[in-house]
Amino acid sequence: MPTNRRDFLKIAAAAPAAFLAADALPLLANPLGYPLGVQTWEVRHLIPHDFPGTLRMLKGLGFQTIEMCSPWGYEHLGFGGLKKYSGRQLRRIIHDQGLTCISSHFGVTELQKHQPARLEWAHEMGLTQMMVPSLNGPKRPTADQVKRIADNYNQIAARAHRAGIQQGLHNESWVDGKTNDGKLIYNLLFEYLDPKLVKFQYQISSIEFGFNVLHYFRRYPGRFISMHLQGWSATEHKIVPIGQGTLNWHAIFAAARPAGVKNYFVEMSLPLMKASLPYLKAFPA
Repeated sequence: MPTNRRDFLKIAAAAPAAFLAADALPLLANPLGYPLGVQTWEVRHLIPHDFPGTLRMLKGLGFQTIEMCSPWGYEHLGFGGLKKYSGRQLRRIIHDQGLTCISSHFGVTELQKHQPARLEWAHEMGLTQMMVPSLNGPKRPTADQVKRIADNYNQIAARAHRAGIQQGLHNESWVDGKTNDGKLIYNLLFEYLDPKLVKFQYQISSIEFGFNVLHYFRRYPGRFISMHLQGWSATEHKIVPIGQGTLNWHAIFAAARPAGVKNYFVEMSLPLMKASLPYLKAFPA
């Protein structure tokens, strides 16, 4: 798996003005009514030193649920120290800090080689969702190559489905690239991946590379399961706290539920994360 989950492939496209206009509509008073979640990737530098303390800090900020990363697939990225715990022990540590965890990221190669063990760990953890960030295909693949890679992931997802786990795919790295004839790999994956076996997890900040969340949520209803939240400023061309910048969160959250989204996780640097919480907390459940 790639060592940098922010290794996007840049794609030129423009998001429509309606998507970017934060003031185009009044804000809804409820971001789906789901627990306020955070992806632990952005605090990975704290986890090796004090995992329970890191969780207490996240809980103190107001988060209610976390998304984990596999201690094996992300071993050298801050999570390897957690291998000393069983899944049941980790689940207890998380619950003891007043948090829940039903989703975690895994490397696709990890699942290809060790899926039975990872499914066992997922059950011990109480997970219902197993995500992969990318499918690690070749640069500029043919459409046939994309289909073969998708078929392999369908097989992984079928085994997860039989075990009672929903497999998901994030949109990062190779997934955001193009085929040798210029087609978006991400678009092909909606065609090649089984809608029942594989759901999608949407990275809001992929707008930086031309991806429009409203386009995908409206075009593929029911195909998504969760999303990672970042604010975005089109004028400054950078990630900003949620509620600032140019994203229309009313439209995003309104489109998320029919798209199938069941949970969401803030995923930004700790200062930006803290700056986003007042806005999110202002939406009553």
